[in-house]
Amino acid sequence: MLNQTPFWKYILVLFVVGLTTLYAAPNLYGEDHAIQISASKNAPIDQELSLRIENALLAENIEIKRIDMENDQLLVRLLDSDAQLIAQELIDRKLDDEYVVAMNLAPDTPDWLKAFNAEPIKLGLDLRGGVHFLMEVDMNSATTKAYEDVEGDFKTRLREEDIRYRSITKNTDSVDIFFRDADTLDKAQFFLRNQFGNLSITERDNLMLRATFSEARLLEIRDAAVKQNITIIRSRINQLGVAEPLVQKQGAERIVVQLPGIQDTAKAKEILNATATLEFRMVDDKNDVRDAQRGRAPAGSELLLHKDGRPYLLKKQVMLTGSHIIDANSGVDEYGVPNVSIDLDSKGGAKWSRATKANVGKPMATVFIEYKATGERDANDKLIFEKKEEIISVATIRGQLGASFQITGLDSPSEARELSLLLRAGALIAPIQIVEERTVGPSLGKENIELGMTAIIWGLAAVLVFMLIYYRAFGVVANIALVLNLVMIVGIMSMIPGATLTLPGMAGIVLTVGMAVDANVLIFERIREELRDGRSPQQSIHFGYDSAFSTILDANITTFLAGMILFAVGTGPIKGFSITLMIGIATSMFTAIIVTRVLVNSVWGGRRVTKLAI
Repeated sequence: MLNQTPFWKYILVLFVVGLTTLYAAPNLYGEDHAIQISASKNAPIDQELSLRIENALLAENIEIKRIDMENDQLLVRLLDSDAQLIAQELIDRKLDDEYVVAMNLAPDTPDWLKAFNAEPIKLGLDLRGGVHFLMEVDMNSATTKAYEDVEGDFKTRLREEDIRYRSITKNTDSVDIFFRDADTLDKAQFFLRNQFGNLSITERDNLMLRATFSEARLLEIRDAAVKQNITIIRSRINQLGVAEPLVQKQGAERIVVQLPGIQDTAKAKEILNATATLEFRMVDDKNDVRDAQRGRAPAGSELLLHKDGRPYLLKKQVMLTGSHIIDANSGVDEYGVPNVSIDLDSKGGAKWSRATKANVGKPMATVFIEYKATGERDANDKLIFEKKEEIISVATIRGQLGASFQITGLDSPSEARELSLLLRAGALIAPIQIVEERTVGPSLGKENIELGMTAIIWGLAAVLVFMLIYYRAFGVVANIALVLNLVMIVGIMSMIPGATLTLPGMAGIVLTVGMAVDANVLIFERIREELRDGRSPQQSIHFGYDSAFSTILDANITTFLAGMILFAVGTGPIKGFSITLMIGIATSMFTAIIVTRVLVNSVWGGRRVTKLAI
């Protein structure tokens, strides 16, 4: 008989609806006002810390919902925003700088749903509240650093080729090499042009070669500076525990950072502004540190302090920067001595091998460099940064090193862990500064959610009433499919990694609710036409679904393609709208073509029917 549903379709519908309903369920449980505590310097996150915080809050009569320990973080859940504010100030006073204390909103998802990795939809800044930063990268530092690397490479490679030069000088936008005779200059020019294809090397007066980057290479350096800073900023944001941060490039030298749910602006700025880099430099053990302390440091060396206060005389030439490090892990050797194992990229490995070959048995220092924004700009409207250098470890090179090596001479395992974390985070090519800051309060986000939900509910209600009145019993089927469609959209949005619901995304859902019944309207109207043409109810249902399928498919594919184009070329709010639109189109086709067909066949299929309530 006509209109019989295969068993596999029942299984498919039950599976898809059940799965999406499961992942939509966490959105019913809301969020808690919470204090999030994470370790910034390898401090322990354990039961003792949890008990210490609990006792401190109870002593101040602050009621705690519960304290969770997950992902190496402590989450103190409180009853309301007032308790959250008081608790944050109290915990911040009790804990030292080894911990990061930040206010946040934590999903109150039950453990049985967490077992399925079910989490609520990640909300954007406009719905959840949070902070927006616009950060500017100091491009002068990026190009200066690139020329410093060129200077070091020139010294190493010319020395290896036994090409004698008089001196090498780094300028703001070039590197100058001076020679004693024309023959040596010609030999050096031929060698350097072959070895450094990304540099323009020209001959000048007074037996000098000048090396400069081309405009294309300078653009690459600046672009790399922004991209690497974006990577490092993302790793730092992980300390704040932001569910779905937005970190993206804006223009040539700016980065947009949005942190939904973060209410502690000061703590976010503190972490994001921690602009630092690393350098490996040789210790100058041939000259006296005391002479340098008296202001008589030899040329090519400078005096720096170890973090414990001890002075060291270091050579200015940089052997390696942290930008070449791809992995770092702490551990201990067979004697129980702490160390850090480091892996370099191919370029860094070759450079490191050449540098260490000539320095076996000599001490090497790892220098931590921090740039602090002064808030001022120079005559060219560029940011001015204050540079602070500190030695974090001194170790002896035991042999020629390659792409993998170890740093020894560390005082404790905790120091080794801290250093490995710092190295893994990477080195910023150029310092950054926050030039714009905006805060969206949670109350505004809550108001946006309420207004968006009101629009969705009223839109859904209007469509449900219309379908019920106009199509009667078949309208009930369409309404069930429409509600399931909404549940499926929420469930899929919750399942997709990186998907964030914004206010334009909610507009996309409202639009989808209206569009979702289009397919059912087409199908039901075709069924009514077939009935008017004198076909039986069973034939009308069969031909109605079959005839409308191609029209539904064409209409939805064209709209879906438009959504894909919006997602590909759009940014921010446009992407949010296009995501919910595409998901809504896909789910509406599933519910209209498959779910309603299963329901209609279950009620009217395979039996003698003389009249349809449509």
